[in-house]
Amino acid sequence: MKYVLVTGGVVSGLGKGVTASSIGVLLKACGLRNCQYHPNTHFNLFGLDPYLNTDAGTMSPFEHGEVFVLDDGGEVDLDLGNYERFMDIKLTRDNNITTGKIYQASVGSVIDKERKGDYLGKTVQVVPHITDEIQDWIERVAMIPVDGKEGPVDVCVIELGGTIGDIESMPFIEALGQFSYRVGPGNFCLIHVSLVPVLNVVGEQKTKPTQHSVRGLRGQGLTPNILACRSTVALDDNVKGKLSQFCHVPEQNIITLYDVPNIWHIPLLLRDQKAHEAIFKVLNLQGTTKEPLLKEWTSRAEICDGLHEPVRIAMVGKYTGLSDAYLSILKALLHASVDLRKKLVIDWIPACDLEDATEKENPDAYKAAWKLLKGADGILVPGGFGNRGVQGKILAAKYAREHRIPYLGICLGMQVAVIEFARSVLNLRDANSTEFDPNTKNPCVIFMPEGSKTHMGGTMRLGSRRTYFQIKDCKSAKLFICGFNYVEIIISKASYVPQVYNITSAFIEQRCCRLAKPFALCVIRYGNRTFIDERHRHRYEVNPDMIARLENAGLSFTGKDETSQRMEIVELPNHPYFIGVQFHPEYKSRPGKPSPLFLGLIAAACGQLDTLIQGSGSQGNLSAKLGNGIAMEKVYQKGTTKPAKVLSDGLYSYCNGVQV
Repeated sequence: MKYVLVTGGVVSGLGKGVTASSIGVLLKACGLRNCQYHPNTHFNLFGLDPYLNTDAGTMSPFEHGEVFVLDDGGEVDLDLGNYERFMDIKLTRDNNITTGKIYQASVGSVIDKERKGDYLGKTVQVVPHITDEIQDWIERVAMIPVDGKEGPVDVCVIELGGTIGDIESMPFIEALGQFSYRVGPGNFCLIHVSLVPVLNVVGEQKTKPTQHSVRGLRGQGLTPNILACRSTVALDDNVKGKLSQFCHVPEQNIITLYDVPNIWHIPLLLRDQKAHEAIFKVLNLQGTTKEPLLKEWTSRAEICDGLHEPVRIAMVGKYTGLSDAYLSILKALLHASVDLRKKLVIDWIPACDLEDATEKENPDAYKAAWKLLKGADGILVPGGFGNRGVQGKILAAKYAREHRIPYLGICLGMQVAVIEFARSVLNLRDANSTEFDPNTKNPCVIFMPEGSKTHMGGTMRLGSRRTYFQIKDCKSAKLFICGFNYVEIIISKASYVPQVYNITSAFIEQRCCRLAKPFALCVIRYGNRTFIDERHRHRYEVNPDMIARLENAGLSFTGKDETSQRMEIVELPNHPYFIGVQFHPEYKSRPGKPSPLFLGLIAAACGQLDTLIQGSGSQGNLSAKLGNGIAMEKVYQKGTTKPAKVLSDGLYSYCNGVQV
């Protein structure tokens, strides 16, 4: 087993997670397996977060960005989302280690062992007991493949959260220093991500911050093998020489991660600067691998800078001041817009700015918010907690419904759509969620019976859950079954139904099923029922006692759980695209394998939904239907006619200046 550790210095937010993910992509492209080239390389990735929280579930998005949810219900740092998207893997909660987990949160933790008497009366200390537990956890979980393939894991990439010098990181740094000794020379490579700022006054690249960071790292028992230097531009040769001299790192092992238009360039930067060769030299893997094949990444990154036809999506949320709060949604929108060859433009709208109170208190913000909403090609209302901005989200859903603007509501976005429908169509003026009004006489959304009102952490309905389609020809079912890059598997009732995530291409071929491309999601038709598995994170749900009235008025609940009591998907049948989902489809979207619901939103916003649904599920066929690159006129949702050209290999990666 080989281990690659990624640490960060100087400041936070340098992109350690993206760097660790890109290293995984690069090494996988080199084809490691048992120190020989093999097309099925096995990897594992770890995120070490030194905070005392058990997990990220109770943290504010403003403080720590979004909470990413895994299949097993783990609520983890957003960097694990980067790992899954880049590597197209499925991680578990054990791939995220926190101080809270090590001390007390899990069975077999240090405090648990101390209470059982496992330490035989010894004084329990940070060293060796905490540090040993960290090492044992890494070594145990690193052996478990996360790519769904059989065989031993070749490489484990570990990201240490925080910045060198943080007090809370010290036990982890000590543990990793001991771990490097445990696994031995040639099995451990340390990559330190640091900042080389450029002062505008003199235009000079300054190495002193990185020098101090490396000195601090070495003072705690770890010596970097490779430096990955973040800067606005590529490092000058003399700067590399200076860093090499003062940091004791070979000059050829100093990599520049300069600013790029989109993060899909990062694996290419590492490849072009021979980062893989430096890693292989440290890990004694020279001559056992091949040159990395990154054709798909190269194409995607080059395409990324070339599209010009925009699609505007209004993001109506509570945390719009921090894009990381909606990182997975941004990525899912990008994946969909790229697949449809559109430039994604996000219009950030604070939900509270749409409310009547803002019109009185801040009329300029009110007018600006409504101007953006009315100018959007599509509207997305994401999940959230608390009542701030809820009325604004309800107004956004109402505007989309009444003006036939494509709408996608996720989690709370689905719930506010139901509340708005009850108020406006059923004329239940006090319809509400018990989350916002516990005493409402018409509770459209209620607290889940199995939920806890005393403990917040880990008590929601979390992880992968099954949704059964109730109507075969609804838009959501058509998108999932006929959408891009997906597989439909027909299995008789007498057949064994395998785990969705263990289905392989070989299995599909044996069953004579339709396979369009490598796929991100399986939709299985079991007898006469069709279902999907998506990830959830919620405490409240649509009130099953209200379903009959809502459906009689025209709302259609097209997806339900196995009991048919929990509403999963809601649609307006006579609307161009109005879909709300209780689950979070953004968590399973991948580059080149976009979530069907996000794909549908972008397609509807561009006036291409019918073509998408009627197509056979490949971008090539869609392009052919749209003219295969020939300029044509296209009517957008706002009614404006624009010349459209479907480029064979174009996409945009910009979201109002935010790198995605």
